[in-house]
Amino acid sequence: MESSTEAEYAAFLEKVRRTVYLDNLSPQVTESVLKTALSQFGTVKNVQFIPSYTESKNIQQFALVEMDNSNQAKAIISSMGEFPFMMSGMPRSVRARAAEVEMFDDRPIKPGRKIQCRWLDPDDPDFEVAQKLKHVVRKHTAEASFVLKQQLDQEEMLAKQQADSLKQNYKKYELLDSIMADGTANRLARHYDIRNLDD
Repeated sequence: MESSTEAEYAAFLEKVRRTVYLDNLSPQVTESVLKTALSQFGTVKNVQFIPSYTESKNIQQFALVEMDNSNQAKAIISSMGEFPFMMSGMPRSVRARAAEVEMFDDRPIKPGRKIQCRWLDPDDPDFEVAQKLKHVVRKHTAEASFVLKQQLDQEEMLAKQQADSLKQNYKKYELLDSIMADGTANRLARHYDIRNLDD
């Protein structure tokens, strides 16, 4: 029993070594976008988005990406540390670092580890510390939520600008294509004595 627990934990630690933690991801980034973007570093085995528990629920901003081996994970971390790495055309540089054991929900129990939990009474010396920590966490959550809303508003505006620009460029292409197809370009070239590109 003990040896199987140790073997399971050793296999889990190997998984941690080949996993990269990504943050600052745009909400538009999907699993397929991540796999495509990171395939230049090697084989992506698994992508697990970590939901945000701020006021804006389920915004995929963080992810654990398991690669085929630890060298591929190190290459991602090194590359993203040196150069800005953006996905989905969003002005948000993705950050990468090595995953840690505590980041995994499905982590097995460490062999020999014993955890004790207890309720704190108001007259307990640690009660005041716990209250301060609770207050700091709430304050941090509110600040993070505000910053996230600002980022999302900017990204939505940029996505709309990109879509509008794409539509305008497509209309220009269609116009040019129709002018070339119906012979208008040739007639205009003859009229103004301009050499046609088709000549």
